[in-house]
Amino acid sequence: MNTLQGRTALVTGAASGIGRASAILFGAEGAAVVALDRAPEVESTAAAIRAAGGRALALVKDSSAEDDVAGAVTRAIKEYGSLDICYANAGISGGLVPFFEETAERWTEVLKINLIGTFLAVKYAALAMVERHRGSIICTASVAGLRSGAGGLPYSASKAGVISLVQTTANQLSGTGVRINAICPGLIETGMTRPIFEQARARGSERKIGQLNPLRRSGVPDEIAQTALFLASDASSYVNGQAIAVDGGLSTSHPVVIKS
Repeated sequence: MNTLQGRTALVTGAASGIGRASAILFGAEGAAVVALDRAPEVESTAAAIRAAGGRALALVKDSSAEDDVAGAVTRAIKEYGSLDICYANAGISGGLVPFFEETAERWTEVLKINLIGTFLAVKYAALAMVERHRGSIICTASVAGLRSGAGGLPYSASKAGVISLVQTTANQLSGTGVRINAICPGLIETGMTRPIFEQARARGSERKIGQLNPLRRSGVPDEIAQTALFLASDASSYVNGQAIAVDGGLSTSHPVVIKS
């Protein structure tokens, strides 16, 4: 407990799933949390943190809008005195659309939220952190950004972009004391992936969910939140510029056919 005592964390995409789980965990570990999401349910995330005795502020804002992101960083500093942690988690899937049916409009929307929005959070968080010569920035990428087979085309490209953004930014911030890392989740049951789980349950094939990874199961948001907590804390003080897969081992192997 109190791993993040005295620190302030901004979490985007905090209304549900990984963002909500991470915001609540950060709050339980002592951080003051600014929870941002364009969905009004982000208010319930902040309320849950406060109900548990923590400090939290909800912002119904767009993580891909520059003024909203810059304003969120300013608000965090105004309310709590500093910004020590930024978890740029907001993202959308874009669906699974065949290659020749993809459109520039769909690509633009996915890249705007998943990659440009992440860049904006990284930029404005880093500006605040560099002044204090410390801070941890975390980004949600995906195993889909590591190789093919885990997501649609624009989603996979956007998450590969997030990994590159983390690597290049780590070097741009050389000597500042600010760290940046990415988490690459595998199949996690969240609002974004719910259709996959619902379809499997409707078919009676729920037991096959996650069968391609060595743990033979899917993950839950708190398992990603625990990794985010590690990266936010001083326990990861020498971890920088990395893309850490949290996927049950899925990314360790080339595709194989699993016999049931």
